[in-house]
Amino acid sequence: MSDALQALYAGDRPRALLLLADDDELSIFDAAAFGRVERLRQILEVDPAQARARSQDGFTALHLAIFGHQEAAVSLLIESGADLEALSTGDIARVPPLGTAVFVRSALLARLLLDAGADVNGRFADGSIALHSAAVSGDHELIGLLLQRGADRSITNRRGHRPYDVAKDERTRSLLA
Repeated sequence: MSDALQALYAGDRPRALLLLADDDELSIFDAAAFGRVERLRQILEVDPAQARARSQDGFTALHLAIFGHQEAAVSLLIESGADLEALSTGDIARVPPLGTAVFVRSALLARLLLDAGADVNGRFADGSIALHSAAVSGDHELIGLLLQRGADRSITNRRGHRPYDVAKDERTRSLLA
């Protein structure tokens, strides 16, 4: 994993940008996370299978583009055949790309994924779905979007909790009742 990506994970975007390699040296993961779409396109033209590759820490380029809030990179990866249901395999979180969009609280990117065919009820490794994460964060816009797209409020995670059960406040619970 690059130093730039480590800085981005740590929430230090200014430092990450300083550490970022020249575009022609970027991996698909850095190109995705930092929205270097032309470099991303070059990589995918040479090796289309890179759209499904995983970083050392278990994330796909699509997860990283979402984490970096890179709409154009997300769109390009979707068009290039990125796996919309791939669970990340690292120690941080084992979620599909839609779970990452909810984690970064981006209704825009969640909508892009859903429009492309992402499963609104796709399970995380712990049995949760995106609606559980939106309930925990109390993001009413995302909750509304997920429900509108068919999220099942009755799905329980491995602990037996429904999205309603993990909501932190009454207003959020009322949306999930």
